[in-house]
Amino acid sequence: MNKLKKLKRVAAIHDISGFGKCSLTVALPIISAAGIECSVLPTAVLSTHTGGFTGFTYRDLTEDIQPIAEHWKSLDIKFDAIYTGFLGSFEQLDLVGKFFDTFRTGDNLILVDPVMADNGELYKIFSPEFAVGMRRLCSKADIIIPNLTEAALLLGEPYKPGPYEKIYIEDILKRLSAIGPQKIVLTGVFFDDEQLGAATYDAATGEIAYAFAPRVPGYYHGTGDVFGSALLSAILNGFTLGEAAAVAVRFTVSAIGKTADAGTDIRFGVNFERTIPELLADLKQGE
Repeated sequence: MNKLKKLKRVAAIHDISGFGKCSLTVALPIISAAGIECSVLPTAVLSTHTGGFTGFTYRDLTEDIQPIAEHWKSLDIKFDAIYTGFLGSFEQLDLVGKFFDTFRTGDNLILVDPVMADNGELYKIFSPEFAVGMRRLCSKADIIIPNLTEAALLLGEPYKPGPYEKIYIEDILKRLSAIGPQKIVLTGVFFDDEQLGAATYDAATGEIAYAFAPRVPGYYHGTGDVFGSALLSAILNGFTLGEAAAVAVRFTVSAIGKTADAGTDIRFGVNFERTIPELLADLKQGE
């Protein structure tokens, strides 16, 4: 009888919304379904996410981050990856940076999704200085997954709307890597109105890859978290960066398509649950 391999373990540092699929309510089930243990460090608890809802409750958990980290360290818990998403303040940026320093090993990876902007605009809760703090956090990461608005903010330059040219995208990728992370996944890339996807860059090999799928009209909440969770799951299952991005694009776009077909309120998040079998089939092919 073959001995089962030890589970890999991820520390997911995100907020959690009781309703509306995003952040931890997306990361935990997707990463777990991929056969990876997922430990969670909530940065805040909300009744719903903030996209399209009003009157939501919000409880900040900044004061809990350091005690949780210290307890985990006292137990000598180790992580194969650390995955961060929405962080609500400069203080949380600093605390998560310290978490990286505490739990970094010689062979684990740190993935930062620098959630702070979209569609050419910084989220209203952030000041322009927040992007400077996020840049510092990204300098500690192995992989970052900004969208094009976030990329512009990290580079301190104006946002440029698409369609894009390859020379522009590839210049962005390389300049983002100069911040510190060796691997970049840039989302929201498109060269025409028919297809949308991601571009990847591995500074160690110089490899640039693209992953596209047919564009589904509309804006759907939580798709960045769905994409990031699938991407990390594929990487930890042995896929290259470019292959992992292709897996994540297929998974995310399929979930969006199912949501559109079902007529689900777009504020509620995408129907990723019905798409998990497709993700697992993709991951199985990589074994």
